[in-house]
Parts: sequence; C-alpha cells; structure tokens
Amino acid sequence: MSKADNKHKELLEKIKEFRLMDDDFMSKVFEDNFECIELILHIIMQKPDLKVKEARTQYSIKNLLGRSVRLDIYAVDNIGKKYNIEVQRADKGAGTKRARYNSSVIETNSLAPGSKFEDLPETYVIFITENDVMGANEPIYHIDRIVRETGQIFDDETHIIYVNGSYIDDSPLGLLMHDFSCKNPNDMHYKLLAEKTRYFKEDEKGVAAMCKIMEDLIDSEKRESALRLLKIGKLSNEEIAEGLGLTIEVVNALEVESKSLG
Repeated sequence: MSKADNKHKELLEKIKEFRLMDDDFMSKVFEDNFECIELILHIIMQKPDLKVKEARTQYSIKNLLGRSVRLDIYAVDNIGKKYNIEVQRADKGAGTKRARYNSSVIETNSLAPGSKFEDLPETYVIFITENDVMGANEPIYHIDRIVRETGQIFDDETHIIYVNGSYIDDSPLGLLMHDFSCKNPNDMHYKLLAEKTRYFKEDEKGVAAMCKIMEDLIDSEKRESALRLLKIGKLSNEEIAEGLGLTIEVVNALEVESKSLG
C-alpha cells in the first residue's frame, strides 16, 4: 500500500470516530442546515415554533479594538433574537469569561451607528459541553443577571446557557446529548442528525469533503508548528521540513512570512 493510500485510510478511520461533540465535524454537519440548527434550538429553548432565518458556522466577528472571535454556530431567528452555539469538549474552552466575551462581541456588532440602545436584540450564548462544567448534575443551566438585593431578574435580555453533555436520559434534551456523543448514525435518535452524520461518514461525496477539511487542518497545524520552530531558531529549515513533512520551499516561505510579521 502506498503512502498516499495509508494516509487516506488513516483519515477514513478518524472520520469513523467523529461525533457531533467534535466541533470541526459538527460545523460541517450543521453548515447551511437550518433544519438541524432549528432542531437544537427547539429542544434547548423549548420553543418548537422557533424559526431560523439566518445561520452560519465558523462565523468570524471582527473586533478592531480587541480580540476577534469565531463562533461555532451563529443564528438569528424570525423575530431577531441572536444565538451563538458553542460545542466544547474541554472544560477550559467553556469558561465563564469566554461566554461573557462572546455575548459582548455579538451585542457590539448588533447596533449600527446612531441606533438606540433599545434596539439591541435579545441574545443567547449556548455552550454544549462534554462534561458537567457547572458540577451540579443538572441537564441544563440558565444564567441570567439578577438584582442581588431583591432577587429580581435584571432583564437586559442577555442569556447564557450551559448544556451538560454527560446528562443522558429519555427526555428530548437527554436524547439530543446522546446523539451528540454517537459515532454511529444508526444509533442516533433524531433522524435529521442521523442523516447528516451518515452523509459525512458513509456517502462518497460527504466523506471526500471531510477528508479535504481534515487535510487542510493538518496542513494548517503543520504550518503553525513550523512558524513556532522558526521563531525558536534551534533547527535548520531543512530539519523543520523533514520533521513536519513539509517541503523546504514551504518552510522557506514561512520564514519570510515570520520575519515580515516581526
């Protein structure tokens, strides 16, 4: 078997192991798929009539004065409410200040110059986490601001929700979390999710699309590693190229790029 064949076989084995809890795979499954995004929001928000009018995956929001963000899923419903759905396997990726920042960046980009503050839309930042990051063994956690002295809700219409991916039962939310943890689409409960998962795991075109994404990710990671090694400066360009499986031309170009960036 050739080196290329071995590489392709390895990619196919990795695709078999993917779950919706893996954000790269999840993003592809939900790309341009309003129905699947609506399904998630129907269950988490408990609003079966919610309609999505706009949705994007891996959506970048630029912040000229601070750190920009890339959202796993960004959606707007038919009455203008905005949703950011983030899938996180690592607990540290779902920190409280990450949720706060995502919320603030969405809001900052929601008002045009001259608009009134009252025009700010209601926003939801939703983390679906592999573990129970809140630690109270609840299936879902709703975070809203309150007035401490009175206990009343401070209704600024910003909401943060954590969904505990480890809480699996026979409720709609529990079944959804089961599906997010499934490798085999035949074991999934929700037909929409199963069909899209099966497409990218078993259909020739879907598998080819996933292989291309994975190859691009691997190439991107190699380039980032090369840039770090060039910055350290302990290895020659030839050694970096050989160690990472890159051509010397690529490493030389990255060296020029790193010097131009300072």
